Amino acid sequence: MTDMSTSILLDHFVSVEDLTNDEVLQLIKRASQLKKGSVSPKANPNLYAVNLFFENSTRTHKSFEMAEKKLGIDIIDFEPSTSSIKKGESLYDTVLTMSAIGTDIAVIRDSKESFYTELINSPSINCSIINGGDGTGQHPSQCLLDLMTIYEEYGYFKGLKIAIVGDLKHSRVAKSNMHMLKRLGAEVLLSGPAEWMEETFDQYGQYVEMDDLVTQVDVIMLLRVQHERHQSTHASLIDTYLDKYGLNETREKKMKPTAILMHPAPVNRDVELQSSLVECDRSRIVTQMSNGVYARMAILEAIIAGRNKAG
Repeated sequence: MTDMSTSILLDHFVSVEDLTNDEVLQLIKRASQLKKGSVSPKANPNLYAVNLFFENSTRTHKSFEMAEKKLGIDIIDFEPSTSSIKKGESLYDTVLTMSAIGTDIAVIRDSKESFYTELINSPSINCSIINGGDGTGQHPSQCLLDLMTIYEEYGYFKGLKIAIVGDLKHSRVAKSNMHMLKRLGAEVLLSGPAEWMEETFDQYGQYVEMDDLVTQVDVIMLLRVQHERHQSTHASLIDTYLDKYGLNETREKKMKPTAILMHPAPVNRDVELQSSLVECDRSRIVTQMSNGVYARMAILEAIIAGRNKAG
């Protein structure tokens, strides 16, 4: 297919909220072109990226790595367990070092919310920062691939009824998605345990009980119950979660024939989603994983274009 690189120029990619609706749609469409076989220009020789993941990750980490390889970017190996982080080095000083030795792009996941603010405002750090997830803050690349998956299915957002269900309070995926979906014209509905709701979510969507919600939505976006952020405080809740708040086979049968289900994964099988539904016909979970590579390629292309323009 035709070589059609992105026209978007980005210095950093830390929040989808920094982008206009048109820029978001451009990135989605570019990612879809790449998925269909559009050739991406190889990165300039000697372009280097480092993936700094200080929280566990499979999909985000490895799909960024795959995206970087597909674009011809050299990847600087980094393993937190053998780095100076173990000696007490700060994230800032680690990124300062990566920048000083010639790294162009740093993809970072860290438990601190908005960790990127100090990095992108530093005159001493010259590498572009991509947010791979900041605490319970945002997950912008996951948001983009989720939007891409919905757009592939329907071709629009305005008027779609999209439910986000589960651990909203602790989910950076939910916070990115509810904001952007509303901005793009979708009607957002929310559900899950009351103790995982916050008043601030009211500005994005109405709370609806799960049994009432499943019959009316076009998309159900389920969220992982984050055991690591709750520890023992929710043990009794987990035992009954699927029946009370999750998507089981009974509820799935009540969904509209054209409705789809999504989940950022990893899935707690038989907690938020009955195991038999993970790969059912209406599930787009595997599609989301595949789309993650192309969405992240589009993000990296826009970063490269921005750096080339600046240079």
